[in-house]
Amino acid sequence: MVNFVKVQEKWQGRWKKDRVFEVKSDPNKPKFYCLEMYPYPSGKLHMGHVRNYSIGDAYARYKRMNGFNVLYPMGYDAFGLPAENAAIKNKSHPKTWTQNCIKMMKDQQIQLGLSYDWTREFASFDEDYYRWNQWIFLKLFEKGLAYKKAAPINWCADCGTVLANEQVEDGKCWRCKNQVTEKNLEQWFLKITAYADRLLEDIDSLEHWPEKVKIMQRNWIGKSFGIKISWKLTDRDSSVETFTTRPDTIFSVTFLVIAPEHPLVFELIKGTNFEKAALETIANIKRQTIAERTTSEGNDKLGCFLGVHAINPVNGEKIPIYVANFVIIDYGTGIVMANAHDQRDFEFARKYKIPLKFVISEDGSPIDANKATRAYTNDGILFDSGKFSGMHNRDAIEEISKFIEKTGRGKRTVNYKLRDWLISRQRYWGTPIPILYCQTCGTVPVPLDQLPIKLPEDVEFTGEGNPLLASHTFIHASCPKCGRSAKRETDTMDTFVDSSWYFLRYCSPKYSSAPFDPKIADYWMPVDQYIGGIEHAILHLLYARFFTKALKDLGLTTIDEPIHRLLCQGMVTLGGVTMSKSRGNVVDPGDIMENQGSDTARVFILFAALPEKELEWDDQGVAGVNRFLLRAWNLVETDSAVVDRALSNNDRHVLGKLHRTIQKVTQEIEDFRFSLAIGAIMEFANVLARYRDSGRLQKEVWKECLNSLALLLSPFAPHLAEEMWERLGNKPFVSIAPWPKFDESKIDIEAEWVELMLQEAVSDVQSVLSLLRLEKPREITFIVAEPWKYEFARQFKIAIAQSRTPGEILKLLMNTGLKVYGQEITRIVPKWLSDTSKIPKVVLDPQREMDSFSEGNEALLKAFGCPIQVVKEQDSKHPKAKQAMPGKPAIVIE
Repeated sequence: MVNFVKVQEKWQGRWKKDRVFEVKSDPNKPKFYCLEMYPYPSGKLHMGHVRNYSIGDAYARYKRMNGFNVLYPMGYDAFGLPAENAAIKNKSHPKTWTQNCIKMMKDQQIQLGLSYDWTREFASFDEDYYRWNQWIFLKLFEKGLAYKKAAPINWCADCGTVLANEQVEDGKCWRCKNQVTEKNLEQWFLKITAYADRLLEDIDSLEHWPEKVKIMQRNWIGKSFGIKISWKLTDRDSSVETFTTRPDTIFSVTFLVIAPEHPLVFELIKGTNFEKAALETIANIKRQTIAERTTSEGNDKLGCFLGVHAINPVNGEKIPIYVANFVIIDYGTGIVMANAHDQRDFEFARKYKIPLKFVISEDGSPIDANKATRAYTNDGILFDSGKFSGMHNRDAIEEISKFIEKTGRGKRTVNYKLRDWLISRQRYWGTPIPILYCQTCGTVPVPLDQLPIKLPEDVEFTGEGNPLLASHTFIHASCPKCGRSAKRETDTMDTFVDSSWYFLRYCSPKYSSAPFDPKIADYWMPVDQYIGGIEHAILHLLYARFFTKALKDLGLTTIDEPIHRLLCQGMVTLGGVTMSKSRGNVVDPGDIMENQGSDTARVFILFAALPEKELEWDDQGVAGVNRFLLRAWNLVETDSAVVDRALSNNDRHVLGKLHRTIQKVTQEIEDFRFSLAIGAIMEFANVLARYRDSGRLQKEVWKECLNSLALLLSPFAPHLAEEMWERLGNKPFVSIAPWPKFDESKIDIEAEWVELMLQEAVSDVQSVLSLLRLEKPREITFIVAEPWKYEFARQFKIAIAQSRTPGEILKLLMNTGLKVYGQEITRIVPKWLSDTSKIPKVVLDPQREMDSFSEGNEALLKAFGCPIQVVKEQDSKHPKAKQAMPGKPAIVIE
């Protein structure tokens, strides 16, 4: 029996020795760039990793065998908060922890047999990588696309540190459990909003992205057409401005709401009787996270009246102004008009006893908001809306906008949900931001020739504050402009920066004059196939698209979009629950690879579900895949005698089945239906097993079938396929052998029908034996139908193509030479019409059918262990003889 573990070790060693998967750009070959999302090195692989990499590797191997010059690299997104937390917990260095994780992960990736070009490997903590993060930042800074401004952050006073959103749990610090507050801090941003329209418009060019991902990207950018409206304040010579996409509801506005971060809040309340209560409310709001404030799952609506009113510009009504937690400064103007046609506004109004009124109903009939339990959010007809009453609300949006503009109280405008990308992180384990602060020169970019600005080693990880603030060797520097003392920026970059351009670095990972060699990148880019989780469908992909466009504007690349085709694979579940270390329901892929071989793990995870669907883990399914691989190997090790002779029906059938399998597997892989491709291979392996068991193997057919089986298995079970390839006498590697080609001329329809007919005959005999409870018959006779029935079947197929009416079909048949058999035909036609499965797909002649059963005699004898007779209906006196039909002989068992 083949030892899968030893086989995988053998071929992994040979692949490495012969550098089989290393690749260089070659303009004379078509390229294919296959990539999985930049993985975070958290240690050993989990099943989600195995699924992700098995999908990518199968496709990369397939394209390589189809003559493509395949770039398939691997590296590690190695910066980030988990490594720093681990360093604090284990009193070590994040680099040490991360390097250990990378080693464990890489060892298992190699064990899995992934065909990466390991010469291109890098990790984001490599100084030769993150220096180019800094270089790109400085180029963006030159273009005005990197800037610094005050922005709110999560602050834990007890730990004396800034917290990332993921470190805030239920409004409290994940470490000390004390309340987290919000405060403003000067931080660095990248001006992604400058690319909002390009990012939105180019989504339409992403033909091979999942539609749900494109929708998510459009929604995140959130381009909306609306109107800014000016509301004059009472008792003040000033106004406030709102933005809305729903001016059709302006007649229903009963209050305005302002974001607690808005600077106008403090102007409005300063020195008033409302100041104290407002400041307390704002402080309470700032203890909440953005998610708590803005999602339906968040906390209750929280706010207070500011003691100020505004005048509704369309009806002159006096409107109170509130501060509230559900409005954020980053959308529109940070002030919204509130009414009974928005659920958030409705809930807030009910809590604070603010009057509400409707102005839209289904048919325009007035309805009383005071009796309503929910906001009215459907479309309908306006009422109580001045001259716009009676209009459909969607039509009124344009007309009311024109009216407001005409009165000089507003202006139509475009707004985006997308906000500039905050890249500052107040922690150590990330790319240092290459900026200096000089008392004389101000903010000074580090000269390009001084990069990289390296992370210092003289730091301690205490969990309190940013470790960089305590590093004197890092902080103190000289100003490159005046030579005086200066201080370095101690923020590091968001790790999304690392993953926003890494795919370009893989093209030329050793290039030292720029982030990547533009000429080589132009050959390899864009990524032809990208594979990863749906959880990265918004931010990672949006930032990667932004970087690509910005780098194009810098003259480094000629492409607008980095990814041609995207696949988001589904989760791996156990008992219907997503596998997770925190849930304790993980299956260790290492156990399978070490006991049943990595090919077993790969084939199961690709066979169990289509790539984009959830995959339910099944130990029995794993065992079944392992048995299939053993059966495939046993075919190669067969001792059955092969002969060099003319092709029989069975030979032609097997050869046709091979080429149908090649056709199906090829198409299913192209369409990323790996489970169906593997299913077709399994079915073909069963055909080969029956062919072997027939004891009549034709030399060339058997050789072509086994060679092709190894080739078809190669993307999915590469180690076993290599072993089979070698056992069959082929060199050097199946991994780089040409993919088998489908040859339609080798498909014999009649041979396929004969094989199917024989299989059905065997099945029919087995069913009769079961009914008779007969274990071993003395003799089995197959009775082949009379010649006229074959002519009838041919004529019936012609007739049924013209009509489905029994009378019409009988009329057509009676106009042929079959009229003499009219009585029997009259009995058969209704049966065939009511059950079309009785109609033979292929109509042979009687002698060919006789010969087919005679040729299959040996297999039939082996199946039933008794003499087999084949006779013609006209030569048989058995009562069952008349039941014989083309392709369905009568069966007599004694």
